[in-house]
Amino acid sequence: MTMDTAQQTLRDPPETPKSSIGRTAATAHARRVVSRSGTSFAWGMRVLSKEKRDAIYAVYAYCREIDDIADGEGDAQAKLAALDDWRQEIDRLYQGQPTKITAVALAKPIRRFSLPKKEFLLLIDGMEMDANGPIVAPSLDELHAYCRRVAGAVGMLSMPIFGAPPGEASDGFALSLANALQFTNILRDLQEDAKIGRLYLPRELLTKNNITGNNPLTVLDEPGFSRVCEEFGAMAAAFFQEVRAALDHIDWRTVRPALPMMGVYEQYLNRIKARGWDNVKQPITLSKTQKLVTGLRYAIAPPLKS
Repeated sequence: MTMDTAQQTLRDPPETPKSSIGRTAATAHARRVVSRSGTSFAWGMRVLSKEKRDAIYAVYAYCREIDDIADGEGDAQAKLAALDDWRQEIDRLYQGQPTKITAVALAKPIRRFSLPKKEFLLLIDGMEMDANGPIVAPSLDELHAYCRRVAGAVGMLSMPIFGAPPGEASDGFALSLANALQFTNILRDLQEDAKIGRLYLPRELLTKNNITGNNPLTVLDEPGFSRVCEEFGAMAAAFFQEVRAALDHIDWRTVRPALPMMGVYEQYLNRIKARGWDNVKQPITLSKTQKLVTGLRYAIAPPLKS
């Protein structure tokens, strides 16, 4: 983030946003969104101060709201209109005039932690890709662009809240972890995504293994599909190694809230590998206890390079 951008984020949202919605009510709303979601990331945020935790919850509530638009009922035009309404709301928010309760919850974190506007807009860009979808066999460049928007933006918004110092190492940690989580999520949810017409695996890998079909459900049964998944799994594993490398250059305690999620998703990837690449339709799950134990292990000590 440039100095000009940082000054803009500090300057635009005033101390008290012009809204009929109270800040206390908005903060409570964001907490309820996190609680109702049942997301496993929430307990990892308990190591944060209340101010930082409320900021992360507000970011999560925003992500949840626009994700629900992209994945919800309705045609593409209705979804795109709703997402464009949020794009306008982000403009209003940075002018100090939010109208939505989630945007009010974001006003103080944006000012306090200098959260860049472009990352909120990138998230909308990513949701628009899904709303315009379904996404089927994107190019690798398109997949990286999608991950940067729907996952990388979350990481880039989280780092200043955590207190990580700005710079290449912190950005590398955030973006590598985002890719690792997203690639693992794609492998874990292949069957579920195929049922709604989605296939996020890159076209280059499919073509390389002689898969040319466009129907996600039938693609999963192609003879070369296991090789596609194996290669994609190797890419996910490489991103986890990039995260470890980035941890050599930053104080791991500043990103401790993110490490439990890293541990849980790395465990998912290990389970997927152990299941075998020929069994992509077999569900992979982790119990709450398994997630807790894995998350605690990563939160107590930084994961080392392997």
